[in-house]
Amino acid sequence: MVRPDVEIVVARYKEDVSWLDETDFPAVIYDKGGDLVEMGDKRSILLPNIGREAHTYFYHILKKYPNFPEYTIFLQGDPFFHMDKLTVEEFFDLADEKMAKKVKFFGFAWFKLRCDRLGRPHEMNDPAKKGKWKGWGKDIPVGDVFEKLFKRTSPEQFIANAPTGNFIVAKERILARPRSFYENALQLVLDDPQDENNTGHAFERLWQIIFNGSTRINPIE
Repeated sequence: MVRPDVEIVVARYKEDVSWLDETDFPAVIYDKGGDLVEMGDKRSILLPNIGREAHTYFYHILKKYPNFPEYTIFLQGDPFFHMDKLTVEEFFDLADEKMAKKVKFFGFAWFKLRCDRLGRPHEMNDPAKKGKWKGWGKDIPVGDVFEKLFKRTSPEQFIANAPTGNFIVAKERILARPRSFYENALQLVLDDPQDENNTGHAFERLWQIIFNGSTRINPIE
């Protein structure tokens, strides 16, 4: 039976997303690899391969705004690597548990990150990842992106509760920000399409603030 109260949003490149066959949650797959085969009742939408998962998520939010289900689960194409070896079944049981408890935001990564305005400490200069994206070796502009989003001075430190971009968020938390907020967020990503300045990486450290529900910090329009 299809669940009307939840939707999965998957930001896929070339990952195997057949794990979606194990759930009756409605899902939309945003495919940036161009090689996705049909997956039954799971919708797929082709997007250009830019802006990491932040581009996908903001594109989806603007497309749906304000008509969201009670919960949206945002996931990368292969999210389980970051979930401390959860099985697919265990993951969906955990998502069900969070919704039953009416949790408003929850990051599925098994770890949290503490960083400063430049995303430090980080591993952006990991030799094994050299050349994988244009921002390799640079800092992460967490503070700068925060200030462009909220039009206020950035804190000196951040604690990222959803550092891998895999999380569940309630409708009311998405709607706590006006549509213009997400338009601005998407534009920040579009201005750095190949993540040359690590804008996409900055959003991985900001999801818990974007969806904290505090309208007090919304920028004045």
